[in-house]
Amino acid sequence: MTSAFFDYPKAAAFGRVVPKSRIYEHAGASTALRDLFVTQVDQIVWKYKLAPETTNLAATKAVSEIQVFGISLRTGKLDEEVLRAIDRAIPFPLLFELTWQGKRKAVAAFKRPSDADSTKWVVSGYFATGWAPDDAARRPLPVALNLGGLYDALITALMPESAAEAERAGEDIQTRVARIEAIRTKTREVDRIKARLAREKQFNKQVAINAELRAARQELEALMVPPASYGAE
Repeated sequence: MTSAFFDYPKAAAFGRVVPKSRIYEHAGASTALRDLFVTQVDQIVWKYKLAPETTNLAATKAVSEIQVFGISLRTGKLDEEVLRAIDRAIPFPLLFELTWQGKRKAVAAFKRPSDADSTKWVVSGYFATGWAPDDAARRPLPVALNLGGLYDALITALMPESAAEAERAGEDIQTRVARIEAIRTKTREVDRIKARLAREKQFNKQVAINAELRAARQELEALMVPPASYGAE
């Protein structure tokens, strides 16, 4: 994976602390979710606002602005439900930078307006880097024609390298995200079948489970390779 830590424009710096209570209010947080915020999150800072006036890039219908949130953690763990709550509360695409004990980690989901209701958002699973030193070098923002293109590039930087290869082959980001989520689902299915196989003692049932495992692995392998026909005439 290439670096997903970027040198955001100084003009985009926002630097506003976001009270947790605002997130609770807009996300309809349960008591259990509030407890996660209290135990896992130290502070939330709205760090950057990537907008036409701060990036010189035009807005698109799906991406009018991109917000970068910094979250300082109390421990090295952050439950995904915390990020989902913030994504529900803020009606813009979000990028998160988590910090803990001198390290940082970039996390984001692909977020887009719903086809059925443009006032609602569809949020994918989350993509994340590993932990890196907080003072590690940042790279320039990707070159893009508009904010939509910039957002696609920022999300792609968080994906496995195979996703970048698929992008170069012409696979659009929505298709790419759906395929990666299908890979995650199928991988979990393979793991469950392997666990069943390990527990099974009867030979005839082992044979049947092995066949099921072989089929699931073939389906997973097929998902791992994007169609070569993207962008073909």
